[in-house]
Amino acid sequence: MMENFAFSLESNKPFDTVVANLEKETAKNKFRVLYIHDVQATLAEKGLEREPLKIIEVCNAGFAHEALQKEQNVALFMPCKFVVRTDGDKTVVTLGRPMMISEMMPQAGLDELAADVEATLKRVMEASV
Repeated sequence: MMENFAFSLESNKPFDTVVANLEKETAKNKFRVLYIHDVQATLAEKGLEREPLKIIEVCNAGFAHEALQKEQNVALFMPCKFVVRTDGDKTVVTLGRPMMISEMMPQAGLDELAADVEATLKRVMEASV
């Protein structure tokens, strides 16, 4: 079921290295990191402890504009997100699949665009781990 809505890769690289690689590879692929949510730090502010977890929001303005021209409600799923977390001695990167948007909104005609975005962000992940 997970592969239906997300794509994950594991890495032996340290958490911070994978995060830095994602930032670098995102820019190389004409996307921009909009924000990085440090979930571990946010929860620590409330006295809650957890392993490292960051949500990295990324966007390509051209792709976003094209998608919004076809269907404004696609904004509910924007921006695209990578989740980086640890699992034992591994670093795990998960991408919410952009193709799920086109599957949820079949009338919008987003298949080709979503496939392009997904392929690009998978390449970003693969180059980062």
